[in-house]
Amino acid sequence: MVDLSDLLTDLADESAHLDDLVATLPAAGWATPTPAPRWSIAHQIAHLAWTDHVALLSAADPEAFYATVTSAPDVTRLVDVGAEHFLAPPAELLARWRDGRTALVDALAAVPSGEKLPWYGTRMSATSMATARIMETWAHGVDVADALGVIPADSDRLRHVAHLGVRTLGHGFVAHGRVAPTTPVRVELVGPGGDTWVWGPAEAADRLTGPARDFCLLVTQRRHRADLALVATGPVADEWLDVAQAFAGPPGAGREPTGPSGVRA
Repeated sequence: MVDLSDLLTDLADESAHLDDLVATLPAAGWATPTPAPRWSIAHQIAHLAWTDHVALLSAADPEAFYATVTSAPDVTRLVDVGAEHFLAPPAELLARWRDGRTALVDALAAVPSGEKLPWYGTRMSATSMATARIMETWAHGVDVADALGVIPADSDRLRHVAHLGVRTLGHGFVAHGRVAPTTPVRVELVGPGGDTWVWGPAEAADRLTGPARDFCLLVTQRRHRADLALVATGPVADEWLDVAQAFAGPPGAGREPTGPSGVRA
């Protein structure tokens, strides 16, 4: 079991890692398009500021969180509207994101052990919420880095993203209108430091192996499977590569392939 305080430290560090990418951008740089259709770098940070805000409401004022859903004119546009609402001039947006993520860390630290927090279509512990915020911060950081043409070094914080990706195997199938499999899948990933991270029974016939970064890019839908060095053995593992989704909500559109075909075993 991972300690909540350690998770919150990693969340703060992952946010700071992305902060370093955008803090010195000139004003014009915030308008740089990212791989997400119609979203600039400013939209990416505004989205994180908004999701940190609603996560804070979930932890500190659940009724206010529910009100953001019930009062929405169109719940299918919550994400886009949230990002648009939090857009602001760069200095103001950066300050808003910094203040919000700090408040969220404090609020999650104060959640009583065992309490479940409301979220979109589910409820989760403070530990799960912190893990989800690390995942989303990393994923949107990938979009920002792609827009800037840089590849930041990954850290072992990536393991949180990978863990969530493994835990949401069934969710990805259901989100895409398929039956969640009961067949176990062995996952073996090579982390940034060269360590192997494993999940699932060693004797499982279905297996997924490859770089941890590639797996995280897959489950956050930042890359198409064809552009990743992931090897799937068995029908369930292979189908998982088509539907993997670590985030809540309806199925994402994913990304189109840009490189040579991936490897299927």
